Amino acid sequence: MTLSLHRLGAILRKEFIQMRRDRVTFAMMLVVPIMQLLLFGFAINSDPRHLPTALVAPVQDRFTQAMSAALEVTGYFDITHAGVSAGEADRLLARGDVSFVILIPPDFGRRILRNDRPQLLVEADAADPAASSGAVAALGRVGDAFLAREMGEAPPRALEIVAHSRYNPEGIMQYNIVPGLLGVILQMTLVMMAAMALTREIERGTMENLLAMPATPAEIMIGKITPFIGIGAVQGLVVLGAAKLIFDVPFVGSAHLLFACILLFVLALVLLGYLISTVARTQMQAMQLSIFIFLPSVLLSGFMFPFRGMPEWAQWLGEILPITHLLRMVRAVMLKGAEAADVARDFTALLVMVVVLGALALMRFRRTLD
Repeated sequence: MTLSLHRLGAILRKEFIQMRRDRVTFAMMLVVPIMQLLLFGFAINSDPRHLPTALVAPVQDRFTQAMSAALEVTGYFDITHAGVSAGEADRLLARGDVSFVILIPPDFGRRILRNDRPQLLVEADAADPAASSGAVAALGRVGDAFLAREMGEAPPRALEIVAHSRYNPEGIMQYNIVPGLLGVILQMTLVMMAAMALTREIERGTMENLLAMPATPAEIMIGKITPFIGIGAVQGLVVLGAAKLIFDVPFVGSAHLLFACILLFVLALVLLGYLISTVARTQMQAMQLSIFIFLPSVLLSGFMFPFRGMPEWAQWLGEILPITHLLRMVRAVMLKGAEAADVARDFTALLVMVVVLGALALMRFRRTLD
């Protein structure tokens, strides 16, 4: 049979009409490339600056003030907590409110005037080594320039920087990556599986039987998502076991607190997937929407790149993603030994997301009954 341009044109028209009707796929083809361009072009930064810093300075003389100003001029340090005590600064570092604690000793000015070698004590949150390495490397240059400016000439003894990397002193990247993989693996599997919960029923023609049952939308939703919660719990235990046995990631905090955080995150994921299943009409659409959400979750959560290195608008977007809050809690509990009060803010954020996602899923389910 010879090639017929008429038949070929009819098939092409049919494909374009079908593509136009599948609005989700058509939108994905346009939105995903734009989203990738924006995220990779603007939001990705492996050398974060303006990192929140706590300054412990018992003596407020001109040398202390000049040193504080010199640190901020570098662009790496933002003195967000000035004049705090050593104990308060330690708590700020443990909660993740600051990335650095800089201690200027009381004899700092006297040593400079005696041409003795003054010290600057720096504690860095090294749970994410990539986030602090650039700032720590800049400290030496800052100290030399500061002394040369204050003394009017090159000092005989340079400023001694005593840096202490907390929570990951050896800078092992696995300690940062492997706990983060817990959230990535759970999101990659649970959202997609839960997103197909209702679309599978629609494609198989069993949705009518489900709707004919004397069950409320809430009962149907609970019945659909409960198995996935169990699957997520098992996956979480497997990843945590591998993190300890294979990668030897330290486990400092409470196992019960960590498991409670994981279960809440799993609940948020399956509700998100169930919400997607009320929007998508086919399993292919459900898979596409799951991938659409997965991409920014990986890039904007602080898993691949330092969270504080992103522009402010990207950090705001990252805050509405469940995985962002899980990564903070997992790393805080496992590496820092954080307690419930230390992770309360992220735990509450996840709890709010669970309520909102559950309410939206129920509202969408009622609309799909028409």
